[in-house]
Parts: sequence; C-alpha cells; structure tokens
Amino acid sequence: MVLVLILGVALAGFALIVIGRALLIPRMRAVHNVAGIEQYGFSATTRVDDPESRSVVNDLASFVGGAVSRRFGGSHEEQLRGYLVAAGMYETSARMLFGYQLLAAVGVPAAWLWVTATNSGVNTAIVVIGTGLTAVLGWLTPVSLVRRRGQARLSDIDYALPELIDLIVVSLEAGIGFAGALNVAADRISGALGEELRLANQEQRMGLTVTDALENLQKRAPTDIVRSFTRSIVQGERLGVSMGQIMRNLAIEMRLRRRQMAEERAHKAPVKMLFPLVFMIFPAMFVVLLGPAMYTILDQLKNK
Repeated sequence: MVLVLILGVALAGFALIVIGRALLIPRMRAVHNVAGIEQYGFSATTRVDDPESRSVVNDLASFVGGAVSRRFGGSHEEQLRGYLVAAGMYETSARMLFGYQLLAAVGVPAAWLWVTATNSGVNTAIVVIGTGLTAVLGWLTPVSLVRRRGQARLSDIDYALPELIDLIVVSLEAGIGFAGALNVAADRISGALGEELRLANQEQRMGLTVTDALENLQKRAPTDIVRSFTRSIVQGERLGVSMGQIMRNLAIEMRLRRRQMAEERAHKAPVKMLFPLVFMIFPAMFVVLLGPAMYTILDQLKNK
C-alpha cells in the first residue's frame, strides 16, 4: 500500500512538472530575447541563464509561485523582491522564490511522512508534530538563506565603500568629472560594490542622470553608509559644492564608522563566547577536574 502511494505521488509530481514546462515555454522564449540585451552593456555576475539550461525545478517553482500569487494577491512579492535585490540575485524572480517556499513547505513534510511511513513503530503524535515543524521549516528556509546572503552582501558593500571614495577623490583631483570618476572606480573595484557601480553606470548610459542612478543604488543597497554616501553626492550636485572636499570628508566619516563597527563587534565577542563556555567547555572541565575527586569520595563512602 505504501509503495502504491509513493508511486502515485511520484507520477502526480511528474505530471505537474510536464504541465508547468509546457505553460512556461512562451516565458522562456521572452527571457531568451531579453538576455540578448547583455551585448549592449554591463551584465552583473549573476547572469540570466540560457532558457535551454534552466532546470525543471526553477520552472516549476516559477509556475507554482505565479499561480498562487495571482490567486491570493502579490503583497508578499514586494518583500521577497527586496530580499533578492539585496542579495544580488537579479536572475531570480520573487515568484520563483515564493514557489520555492511553497514547494519546500509541501516537499519537506512529504519526505518526513514518507520516512515515518516506512517505520511502523513511530507514534502518531510524533508524526503530526514533526509534519507541522517540517512544514514551517520548509517555508522559512529559502527566505532565511536569501536574507543571510543579502546581509553578507550589504556588509561587503559597506566595507568597500571607503576605498571607492578614495578612488573617486583621486580621479576628481586628476581632472576627471564625477561621472567619469564613477566609471573608473567601477572598473577598479570588484565584488558586490563593483557590480552595483557598473549597474549604475549602465543606467546612466540608458538615459538616467547621475543622481537618479545613485538613488537607485541606494534602493538596492539600503544601508546607512550607502544612504549617507548617495545623499552627500546628490546634495553636492544640486548645490554645486566642490565634490573633492565632500568626498574627503565623507571618506573620513566612513572610516570612523567602520572603526566603530569593528569596536562594536569586538565588544559583542565576550557575550557570544559566554554560551559555548558555559554549555560546552565548563562541563568538560568540571568532569576532568572534579571527576576523580567525586569518584574517590564515593568509593570512600561505599567502603564505610
């Protein structure tokens, strides 16, 4: 009976995959046409995959996420889109991530039920509780991974920003305009900040002004340091203030902030070390130090 149930679930899943693949063929062709725009400018490291090499799981996730989002409203999409932009996952849509949440929320409990079904000695209460916990875990895991990646990426951008300001100051003092200084800095800087700068330069080549491109950069990387950087440049452009002096003052401020952040992490280190000390190191030390003494005392008490 269990084998028949497993076979039925597998065939139903295969049918859903085939249907989703058929429904997504027009969209895949559109993605292939849009991907051709890359030859006209910068494309980020996270490039759009070729439609022929896209996995069936991605197609199924996009189909499921789009269907459920259209039926129940897309209020959750904006939040997911913000997480994806912060993580630099521009090739992944919010509906695809939502689809992964749904598939994980259904697939992980199904795997748990399949494991428990093969073992007849499992209590029913454990099966029910485990099913609920695995469903919650499957729902939260994809978003948690994307958020963690986004936080790490934003931290890398904040850490590399003082070097960007130094390059801009050197370029401005060499007689290059601010837009040209951004282009030079984008070619010299790698990592997440370099990708965002090259994307901002591509937006300028497509017709946006420097201030609009920097405001979009601030929206993609909504941190306090990036916000201070973009606001200083926008105000300097609007008021006509010397950009070189603004960049020097901003570089000093950025390094002070980075030093304060390092000091804050150093102050948090003893608190974070307290938990492994109490629960892992101290018990082992007590066993080694007090174990022989307790054994001797108990042996003496038995002899009496």
